[in-house]
Amino acid sequence: MARDSERPSAGVSRRKFIATTGVIGAGAVAGCSGQSDGGGGDGGSDATEDGGSTGSDGAGNGTESGGSGTDTSVLTADGSSTVFPITNTGASYWNSNPEAGDEDYWPESWASEEYDTDMRLADFFAQEYGYEPTGERSNPPFRASVALSHSGTGIEGVMEERVDIGDASASAEAELSDADQDTLDNFVDHVVGVDGQPIVVSREIADAGVERITLEELKGIYRQEITNWSEVGGPDREILALGRAEGSGTDTAFRQNVYGDPEASISPDQRYGQNQQLQQAVSQADNAIAYIALAFVEPDGATPPIGLEIDGTLYEYGENLGAQEYPLSRDLHAYTWQDTSRKEAAFVNFLLSDFGQEVFVRGNDYFALPDDRLQTQREKVAPSNYE
Repeated sequence: MARDSERPSAGVSRRKFIATTGVIGAGAVAGCSGQSDGGGGDGGSDATEDGGSTGSDGAGNGTESGGSGTDTSVLTADGSSTVFPITNTGASYWNSNPEAGDEDYWPESWASEEYDTDMRLADFFAQEYGYEPTGERSNPPFRASVALSHSGTGIEGVMEERVDIGDASASAEAELSDADQDTLDNFVDHVVGVDGQPIVVSREIADAGVERITLEELKGIYRQEITNWSEVGGPDREILALGRAEGSGTDTAFRQNVYGDPEASISPDQRYGQNQQLQQAVSQADNAIAYIALAFVEPDGATPPIGLEIDGTLYEYGENLGAQEYPLSRDLHAYTWQDTSRKEAAFVNFLLSDFGQEVFVRGNDYFALPDDRLQTQREKVAPSNYE
């Protein structure tokens, strides 16, 4: 897990495609041009509850053409709204294929100083996998389209080969509790970042003085054993316990980490399919509590975090949520199915690069992988595996 010293940092200048922007799909599909300012192209996916990338026409499973310039098929991804900010922002940068020296997307401090290249961004990272540079803006060697749903949909989508990459914020084993080992062995797990999964409350509750709760109090709230904020040092106001939908990685991980069982019975007052929807619900209430992904916390806004005390240790946002001992910390996965294709490897390696970890992971307020774990993940998709 990420250590305390590996807190998210601002990194280079960038455009963040997270919940508050309202941007849903970054990936421009084949035949659609990217935006002239370097943003994601038109034709991105819709934020549907049951997911599925729109507009890709099944191209994500098309044949590859590494070594022959542009690949007309589209790399597709679907799944977790927690992982979505990472893969979606990565797809936006990839599809725009900015030139070296573009200070918003591919600055000299990275292109020239770190990587010693004058190539366009996607061209540079794809050429290691046999793709010839296109040399054209918004015309990468292949395009990427990322849909937004939840972990269960992403895992099922990659398993059924409807998409190339299944985004998940819980493990395939936890999501598919009834699957046999032969099925689970077909998943290739690419961990691209770490989430601290904080606890947030409505602004009114934080302003009323609720700064922390204990793990036991959190358990009681989500089993409707504690129903008023006055029971945990807050105002005399009913608690509105909000949660993610069953089948979402955030919900599975929460039940696993808090109750020790991914199928533990809990009773939130309302459930939401995506972190974006949950964030909005908390912000619109004056008595809510929720478990949510790091990318959707607003410390000075409408979804402030509170501390969680566990066995005498207080875990706080911006301090130690990335500590290995924090039980709500969880890996963020980009699954592939039955090995990893050249195209999938090129994109996953892009997310795992120093640039990707800084801009797509830390840039969306998640924790980058520590060096030892990063090396292990990179070896799975190393260019040498595809020579």
